[in-house]
Amino acid sequence: MANSKTSTIGFTHEDFAALLDKYDYHFSPGDIVAGTVFSIEPRGALIDIGAKTAAYIPIQEMSINRVENPEEVLHANETREFYILTDENEDGQLTLSIRRIEYMRAWERVRQLQAEDATVRSLVFATNRGGALVRIEGLRGFIPGSHISTRKAKEELVAEELPLKFLEVDEQRNRLVLSHRRALVERKMNRLEVAEVVIGTVRGIKPYGAFIDIGGVSGLLHISEISHEHIDTPSTVFKVNDELKVMIIDLDSERGRISLSTKQLEPEPGAMVRNPELVYEKAEEMAAKFKEKLLAAQQGLSVAEIAVAEEGEIASVAVVEEEIIEDIPSAEEEPEIPEATEE
Repeated sequence: MANSKTSTIGFTHEDFAALLDKYDYHFSPGDIVAGTVFSIEPRGALIDIGAKTAAYIPIQEMSINRVENPEEVLHANETREFYILTDENEDGQLTLSIRRIEYMRAWERVRQLQAEDATVRSLVFATNRGGALVRIEGLRGFIPGSHISTRKAKEELVAEELPLKFLEVDEQRNRLVLSHRRALVERKMNRLEVAEVVIGTVRGIKPYGAFIDIGGVSGLLHISEISHEHIDTPSTVFKVNDELKVMIIDLDSERGRISLSTKQLEPEPGAMVRNPELVYEKAEEMAAKFKEKLLAAQQGLSVAEIAVAEEGEIASVAVVEEEIIEDIPSAEEEPEIPEATEE
C-alpha cells in the first residue's frame, strides 16, 4: 500500500520537463537570478535556476579572489544569487558568475566612498613602471608614481599600508586611480593655514616652478610667485636641497595641492633674487601684512585673486596643467584558472 502511495505522489524528470514546457522561461545575459547548488564538480558546479537544463558556474567565476576548490565558495543545496554570464550553449546550458556580482557591488561601494571623499587604507601588493598597485574592495587600484609621497623607491613599498584618496572611479573604462599624496596633503592641510610661514626644502625644480617639501608633503612654488622681479627659470634662484622660508597662499584639498610664495614675503621687489636672507628675516612680518590684506579683501574673492602684491596688483597663482596618467591597469582582473590537480 505504501509503495502505491509513493508512486502516486512521485515527481519524475519527465514530469519536471513537462512542467517547464508549460511555462515560458526567459533568461538573458546580465540577469541576476536565484539558484540552488545541486552538484559540485572539480572545476565548477551545476546550479538549478529553473531552466530546462542545469546552469554551470566555472571555478574562475566563483569569486573576485582566486579559488582553488569550488567548496571554498559553494555548498550543496545552498541557494544564492547568480549572474547570467552567457546565453545558452548548444546543449541549452547557461553559464553563471558570482564574480560579476561581486564586481558590481565593489564598484558601487567605491563610488560611495568617493562620494563621501573617504580616506581608505590598503596594502601595496605590486609595482609597475607607472606606479603601485593596491586592492580596494576587491578591485585593483592604481597609484601613479606622481601621487606617491615617500622618499622610498616604489619597489620598497610592497606590503606597506598606505592612506589613499580617490582620484578616478570609472567602471565603464575599468579604471580605479588613487592618490597617496592627496591623503597626506589633506591630513597636513588640517594643520596648515593660508598666510602661514613654513620652512621647506627644495625637492625638485621644473621650468614652471620648484617643488618644496614642507613636513613630508610637497607644495608648488610657481615661477610667478618667486619674486616681483622677472625670473627666466627657477634654477637661477634655487638648487635642489636648498632650505628656505615660504608662505602658504592657497590650500586646495580637492586636488591635493599646496601653493606657496616667496614673492609675497619680499620687503622690497626683487629681494628674493638679490638678497634672500633679507626675505627670510622679514618673512613673518611680511606674512602678517599679507594676512591683513586677506582679511580686508572683498568678500567672495578666492585666495588666489586676493593675493595682492606690494604695488597693489593682483598676483596670479598659475595652475599646473593636469598630468596625463598612463599605464593604468584595469581595475577588474582577468579570472585566473587554477591548474587542475592530478588525482
